Amino acid sequence: MNDRAIPNSAPHLKEATERDTLTGLPGVAAAYVRMAQWEAEAQVADRIAPIHAMMLGLRRFETVNLAYGADAGDAALAEVGHRILAFADSELEGDFVVSRVGGGRFMLVVSDPCSRERWQWLAEALADRVAQPIASHHNGGTMRLWPRIALVRAMPDEKPETIVDRLADTLNRAQRQSARRLLWADGELNPAGRTAVQLEADLLNAIDRDEIEILYQPQYSVDGDRIIGAEALARWQHGEVGRIGAGALFTIAERADHVAQLSRHIASHALADAATWPEGLRLSLNVTPTDLGTGSFPNDIAAAVVEAGFSPDLLTLEITEEALLVDVDRSAHALGQLRDLGIRIALDDFGAGFCNFRYLKLLPLHYLKLDRVMIDEIESDPRDLAVLRAIVAMAKALDLKVLVEGIENEGQRELIVREGCDYYQGFLRSQPITAGEFLTLALS
Repeated sequence: MNDRAIPNSAPHLKEATERDTLTGLPGVAAAYVRMAQWEAEAQVADRIAPIHAMMLGLRRFETVNLAYGADAGDAALAEVGHRILAFADSELEGDFVVSRVGGGRFMLVVSDPCSRERWQWLAEALADRVAQPIASHHNGGTMRLWPRIALVRAMPDEKPETIVDRLADTLNRAQRQSARRLLWADGELNPAGRTAVQLEADLLNAIDRDEIEILYQPQYSVDGDRIIGAEALARWQHGEVGRIGAGALFTIAERADHVAQLSRHIASHALADAATWPEGLRLSLNVTPTDLGTGSFPNDIAAAVVEAGFSPDLLTLEITEEALLVDVDRSAHALGQLRDLGIRIALDDFGAGFCNFRYLKLLPLHYLKLDRVMIDEIESDPRDLAVLRAIVAMAKALDLKVLVEGIENEGQRELIVREGCDYYQGFLRSQPITAGEFLTLALS
């Protein structure tokens, strides 16, 4: 590291390791340190660090605490933090850090040479994600939060403190202007680029031209470390915006009212690929809220399985708590129909949201899929380990298998083996790969 970066980062080194007790995210000091490191690495390489940042604030968040209570407000903040982290993990290609600034404010900073148009589009997509309904398990209802976002592309050699100050000042102005959801730190609101309506039209054309790529995240058994199947993940490489991950892809589809068309497209292609895999390998497909809210969904999945010639007892459908907000009783009925066909059901992202244990009682589940936040600090934090042990014990009592995602090192893998988990996925063994690459891996 270049010594010139040390004066900027040193005051924050101690605080950078501290995490917010409510969300589990690092504080803003971690963003200071990371930006200083990027600047130092760029100086060594004789280039400019491509730093982009955004600060998200929840407008009039105090009314949430008044309406739902402080506990519900705290749970909502934790959910927002998880959504931002999941979004960044899905959509960003460069190194990034998500931090909680304080109150209802969060910051996302990335080292990535993306265009101004892409950074604004990512902010729009993130705002849509955060604005999705959040279940309030304190009163059984749902709430919506209305974010405002300030954006900036850092100037050459700009200090981290200056970047954050500019964002905070711009966010204050954005929150006073109810008509503006996004505001650039330089005052410009709409740079040239693809509008939301244009992106929706682009998506429909991309589906028709078969431009939505399906990647596969390999899954492994802890028993013998053998491959057992893969999760299908959709990606769209847009000509102007760049890579669009699954979450943002479905947000665009939802605005265009074409979620069902996109889901069918992904399911049919993934099932066709999986039909060529060696015998016994499983396929996991993600289920959206719109899917579960459609009465024909069980029949559509059954028809796609038959058309592909894939065995239904090798298919797993992954659902999140967000998908269950549509109508949990209706969802349970639809999933029960699919279970009767031999299809297995996994509750995805368990541990990241509210963990409503009522779902474990109502739904015909086969797997709990633990979110990566459950194991990020598991090697060093005894409390995280205690929580994992409790969840595994509960799963065994309910005759559910446990799949852990986000395994990135041997220490994490060895730990989940010792604690009795059943399956895992993560970059330790493989990042998401193409259909051809997965088939080669499966045959090796």
